[in-house]
Amino acid sequence: MTNGIGTAYAQAAVQAASTAKPKETGKTNKTNGQKEVGNPKLSEKAQKYYDQLKKKFSNMDFILVSADKKEEAQANLNKFANNKSLVVLIDDEKIERMAEDPAYREKYEKVLRGATTQFAQMKSELGSSVNSVKTFGMKVNDDGTSSFFAVIDKSLAAQKKRIEEKAVQRKEEKKKADRQEQKDRVEEKQAESLKNKQDSDTITVTASSWDELLKKIKDTISTISNDTVRTKEETWVGQKFDYTI
Repeated sequence: MTNGIGTAYAQAAVQAASTAKPKETGKTNKTNGQKEVGNPKLSEKAQKYYDQLKKKFSNMDFILVSADKKEEAQANLNKFANNKSLVVLIDDEKIERMAEDPAYREKYEKVLRGATTQFAQMKSELGSSVNSVKTFGMKVNDDGTSSFFAVIDKSLAAQKKRIEEKAVQRKEEKKKADRQEQKDRVEEKQAESLKNKQDSDTITVTASSWDELLKKIKDTISTISNDTVRTKEETWVGQKFDYTI
């Protein structure tokens, strides 16, 4: 009797799984582990090639977009959070064509190979400012041109500026009060926490080249930092930390 009940539960679980609702937009497809926007469809041949492409460029974060959701994905670039790997938005139609057309495939993969080098150089040039960027990404447009984007966290950029200013001030004064050191440690932890905050205010910049993207990132971070000029008392507004010893 117990085995019969167990079998019934197992059958019910299988049936429930087979009738489960489709995945939500922008979520990972738990069936094959790939990240998707919309409900992209790939033929068996295209799926095989796509798996090979992701393996070949394993240092990139591919997101497969259904043809009817390309504009939606473009409008929600701030939803893709990854500043360690380059986010690559690619639609199912391009994957299908790449699987069938060797020339088109090579053209696209050449762009990805170049992006690998350019991305590394960009992160190096940004230095510590790279931590203010939530997402680096790119996509190949329908006309064959490439476009690039970055999502900048305004809170992180402002926090970084304040921490840098305090560090300079401590060096100039040549004194490190215990209370100030404790306050700075808390702020640094707060900055790290902000880095993972999903609902923080962001600015998305787009460009048609890596050089243009780098310039826009630097200009945006600089603007945010310059706009965040506050007195010591103002930096404490809203804070609930106890720095007493």
